[in-house]
Amino acid sequence: MTDTIPAHGGVLVNRLLTGEARREALAQSRELPRIPLTDWSLSDLELIGIGAFSPLRGFMTREDYDAVLESMHLSNGLVWPIPITLPVEPTLARRLRPGQRVALVGQADDVVYGILEVTQVYPYEKRREAEFVYRTTDEAHPGVRKLYQRPETYVAGPVWVLNRRKPAQFSAFSLDPAETRLAFQQRCWRTVVGFQTRNPVHRAHEYIQKCALEVVDGLLLHPLVGETKADDIPAGVRMRSYQVLLDAYYPKDRVLLAVYPAAMRYAGPREAVMHALVRKNYGCTHFIVGRDHAGVGHYYGTYDAQKIFSHFRPEEIGITPLFFENSFYCEKCDGMASEKTCPHEEAYRYILSGTKVREILRRGERPSPKFTRPEVADVLIAGLTEEVGVRGD
Repeated sequence: MTDTIPAHGGVLVNRLLTGEARREALAQSRELPRIPLTDWSLSDLELIGIGAFSPLRGFMTREDYDAVLESMHLSNGLVWPIPITLPVEPTLARRLRPGQRVALVGQADDVVYGILEVTQVYPYEKRREAEFVYRTTDEAHPGVRKLYQRPETYVAGPVWVLNRRKPAQFSAFSLDPAETRLAFQQRCWRTVVGFQTRNPVHRAHEYIQKCALEVVDGLLLHPLVGETKADDIPAGVRMRSYQVLLDAYYPKDRVLLAVYPAAMRYAGPREAVMHALVRKNYGCTHFIVGRDHAGVGHYYGTYDAQKIFSHFRPEEIGITPLFFENSFYCEKCDGMASEKTCPHEEAYRYILSGTKVREILRRGERPSPKFTRPEVADVLIAGLTEEVGVRGD
């Protein structure tokens, strides 16, 4: 059985050096100028290297950057909604020249993770990028705040990845796009729906995932485990919650759990499109887009992340988005429902925001089983109690 869906742009990119080529590059890197990378940039480097960001082969040039901001397309016409760029301190950037190679090293550990061949060095306007990508220049927005903290210069060029970070706690779930595609083939899944999450899966998530499973062969549960907001539930706790949920409530032959090692941008509609394209690269044929996908606060309309897909022709995206209304437990219906299927008044609907759930959990209280499964609640309470104990709150 062959792949059922091509990578974005037609070819799954692979920028991972191995064997003798890697050894030679590591030896050369000792003589190269060094660019320190934050955790965010390290995530982007890895995702370029493994092909999750196909068709990108490196950090964006000025032409691609401007095209993405203004049209949500690369300069070659392919859909891409968010700039993937490498910020560098101006004092270092001024010493770089096109054609020069530089070593990309971890800011925290000084490990050489990759090599970049410089094609361009260019300044950018932070407020302009914020307006296009986040639809706001408000520094209270976590993505905008991160953007404003970055250096004022971008360095562009193709990259090669020499070393990777694979956290031990996620090693069993760290599958590259080539590996998830192989897993789908081995399971004989011709249609696969991807689900992006940075939160524990609650009953509404479960409901829409199982609705999707009625029409496809398999589900890729693909939680983001890179950098998130400080008040988001830690990735390790979330992963334990996914495992107990899948063990108790999902058919084991219909679901694959794997981690997505990206930083969360909280870019709402644009990030929803990027999440879809990335899951296409992982081999998914369908992608769930729920309410306020990749949103934060009140910066985006409830269904803006669904409406944005109307800006593109289906063949431009190449993956089928599945749009779901807000879901909830309804007392009158005596089960899970959505605004499309439930005729009852709001008073009968059990809905909690993520903020309210975190408040409940941090008090050591148990969320209602109408919101989350008891096994998941146990994991979350234990995990967050442990987190508070470690911090000494």
